[in-house]
Amino acid sequence: MSETGKSVTGEERAKWDNKIQYLLTCIGFAVGLGNVWRFPYLCQTYGGGAFLIPYLIALVFEGLPLLYLELAIGQKLRKGSIGVWNTISPYLGGVGVASMIVSFLVSLFYNTLLAWVLWYFFHSFEEPLPWKECPFESLNKDYTPVNYFWYRKTLNITANIETNGPLQWQIILCLATAWAIVYICFIRGIETIGKAVYITATFPYLVLTIFLIRALTLPGATSGLMYLFTPEVSPTLKNPKVWLDAATQIFFSLSLAFGGLIAFSSYNPPKNNCEMDALLVGCINSATSLYASIPIFSILGFKAHSDSNNCQYRNILALTNEFDIGDQNITLENYDNWLKDLNGTYADRVARLDLKDCNIESFLEQSASGTGLAFIVFTEAVIEMPGSQVWAVLFFIMLFSLGLSSMFGNLEGVLTPLLDLNMVPKWMPKELFTGLLCVVSFTVALIFTMGSGNYWLEIFNSYVGSVPLLVIAFFEIIAVAYIYGIRRFSCDIEEMTGSKPNIFWQACWTVVSPLMLLVVFVAYVVIQAMEHPTYPAWNPEYVDFPMTEDQPYPDWVFAICVLLSTLPCIPIPIVALYKFIQFTVQKSRREHPGQNPYENDGYLSDL
Repeated sequence: MSETGKSVTGEERAKWDNKIQYLLTCIGFAVGLGNVWRFPYLCQTYGGGAFLIPYLIALVFEGLPLLYLELAIGQKLRKGSIGVWNTISPYLGGVGVASMIVSFLVSLFYNTLLAWVLWYFFHSFEEPLPWKECPFESLNKDYTPVNYFWYRKTLNITANIETNGPLQWQIILCLATAWAIVYICFIRGIETIGKAVYITATFPYLVLTIFLIRALTLPGATSGLMYLFTPEVSPTLKNPKVWLDAATQIFFSLSLAFGGLIAFSSYNPPKNNCEMDALLVGCINSATSLYASIPIFSILGFKAHSDSNNCQYRNILALTNEFDIGDQNITLENYDNWLKDLNGTYADRVARLDLKDCNIESFLEQSASGTGLAFIVFTEAVIEMPGSQVWAVLFFIMLFSLGLSSMFGNLEGVLTPLLDLNMVPKWMPKELFTGLLCVVSFTVALIFTMGSGNYWLEIFNSYVGSVPLLVIAFFEIIAVAYIYGIRRFSCDIEEMTGSKPNIFWQACWTVVSPLMLLVVFVAYVVIQAMEHPTYPAWNPEYVDFPMTEDQPYPDWVFAICVLLSTLPCIPIPIVALYKFIQFTVQKSRREHPGQNPYENDGYLSDL
């Protein structure tokens, strides 16, 4: 970048070209795939609009204070995550290391999601769409072509997690393409990121708006929106898991504790209103979740409407054949009347037909999130839409843009701390080191391209992005409030913004937010301890089709789950212990010059 500033150590540091670049980068990092396929699922699961009550409470008392804290401390100290916490206290260096490890592990599976998106994007140009048809003679009648394309053609999924299966070369090519695109956009740090976010952070809103306009005109859209916005307040708010999911959703949605936001804010000028930045990024992130839910639920309502009609057509056919009723006599409009009359006269014969419940509400309640929403439910809905290829292309471009801008933050959370610590050899150009990091990440991520890759991705998603982030955030807020000092921090903010943080922010940083994090952490651990993790098993004779019952993870897989939850947190006590031993040895040397009490201990004498 042409304009530079100095960190607290006096080193020159790059700066953003303008404020818009910085805000778009932070918004792009915060607004990711979870806003599109996780938030609508939670609304669908927990009584529609009722979920917004705990969600907004978590946003105000947990999300925004932590977001403000990270942006402010990064801007003040002008370092990456490791440098920031090491500056506050050498004992806290492990917090930055933990953030870096989490960012690295998350980037591995996150870019695999983008590889799957690219795979679907490339196939969206085919006519007809490849998930519209399949070899039905090999399929169970209860499963759709969409399931076949996802589980067989894309994942080629194995019967269980213990069977690895071969590497999928087509997914490997898509994964290599995804990492190449990330590298090109990231090759010169914030200089190239700042240009890329003009597209990656804004294009999804254009696509969402197009989908919104189209979706509202689809039959059944009203039913989907009514389901979303009709709250079931009483039973929902009494469920403790609702509050837990709301707190974790707002926390992870804002990308807190990854280190990326600290790194991005470190490139700001010292005089910048970080409070307004935090409010803008946090509110836009949550507003995007709500905005995305409208077209998503409109299209889910359209799908439920189509499924309900198809269900009734099958019931009509069964009634017509059973009672020798003339064709076209029973229609969708008079189906309910015919069924009522036949039930009144021939109840036994109607009961033997085993007619399905075709209520549109029952189809809307068939919730799905994550890959299930993107690659199964939504793609199935797109098939029924006129001009399905166009909508498929737009949808997967939108998902790729959302994921790509989030990948910038994940990679920045790894690269910036390494550069700040001078761990990159001086002879190695930054561009080459970034390329090596992408190559290493691509190589490790090949585990997700095997037949068992989807199982492992779900494990990484569930365990890397959960407990470690809660632990890191707790140490971050304790470090600023009680080690760096809330008064000192308030004075720093006054210096940067022109005014001290009000009593609300200070109360959240010192009491409310740490307490909420602690409660969420304890509740999460308790729930996980009570619910032994499971995964969907597969019938070995018909590996195309998932069984309805889940199976527990094998013991060695469960051990890996525990390891992924604890590994990122291990540097926190290890670095603190190392620094304690180091300072103890240095103090002993100062008190006893010329005498080394550890002369027989080669390791400690080298400290």
